[in-house]
Amino acid sequence: MGRLLNIRYMNVVCWRHGGEQYYEGRQYMRKLSRNDPCWCGSGKKYKHCHLKKDIARLHRPRTVDEIGREVVIKTDEQIESIRKSGQLTRDILDMLEERIVAGITTDDINHWVHQYALDHGGIPAPLNYRGFPKSVCTSLNDVVCHGIPDGTVLREGDILNVDVTTILDGYYSDSSRMFLIGQVTDEARRLVEVTRECLNLGIEQVKPGNTLGDIGHAIQQHAERHNYSVVREYIGHGTGIRFHEPPDVRHFGNPGTGVVLVPNMVFTIEPMINAGGRRVRVLEDGWTVVTADGSLSAQWEHTICVTRHSVEILTA
Repeated sequence: MGRLLNIRYMNVVCWRHGGEQYYEGRQYMRKLSRNDPCWCGSGKKYKHCHLKKDIARLHRPRTVDEIGREVVIKTDEQIESIRKSGQLTRDILDMLEERIVAGITTDDINHWVHQYALDHGGIPAPLNYRGFPKSVCTSLNDVVCHGIPDGTVLREGDILNVDVTTILDGYYSDSSRMFLIGQVTDEARRLVEVTRECLNLGIEQVKPGNTLGDIGHAIQQHAERHNYSVVREYIGHGTGIRFHEPPDVRHFGNPGTGVVLVPNMVFTIEPMINAGGRRVRVLEDGWTVVTADGSLSAQWEHTICVTRHSVEILTA
């Protein structure tokens, strides 16, 4: 479930790990000597790995994109619990694969998601979250995100995003998939495929030392190369302990900017890509976001964890 972009920030980039507060570049430089192993886990000495990059980040001017709110670095035990939650979220989406066909309603999907989560010890996180009335988001055709399940019947040629967020033993996981209803147009199929490629390219950028800007840049470049547009008002987010946590994960931006990725950060990547213009509007229900020009929209999402050397998809 995407987060509405909030442009208000604190004046530092920081995160917590255990009892330590980490500020971009500063804590590593204060705690590590030049000959210590680098914080990223590469096995190299700090002076041969991230020292120069940390110094450069410390002294260069900072933009709004680089000023974040507090990011909680998860413990290994917390990540294991988030991973279990992610497996349940994945199983819910797997369960829907054979059920989502022409003739069912989006309310049917809501019922199936709700019951499966409860039957397996979980709680559907969207239900009553800030007043959201259902247990899952179902976004059809020109709906970008936060579609509310109702009596709408799925028809041949529709494309549908189902966005599932599950709480298991107090830990959150978030993932969404696109479903093609029967025979869809080549235009719709191409949009869905390119959007999934955008997600995968964003995930490929996840490793210690890269930045959130690297993720957004990879997604934006791929979408625009195919003459699609990236929604900017709704973004990915940290998750795991709460539904929405810092950092904000934008699906557009410049490489080398934004919060630096470190091991045990957990967040979602969930690009929303429009076939037409990027502008959106919110319907009178206060939730449903649609494309302003009525064009098709698609979204794929995973919850991911930065590992010591790369990335783990917790909802795969």
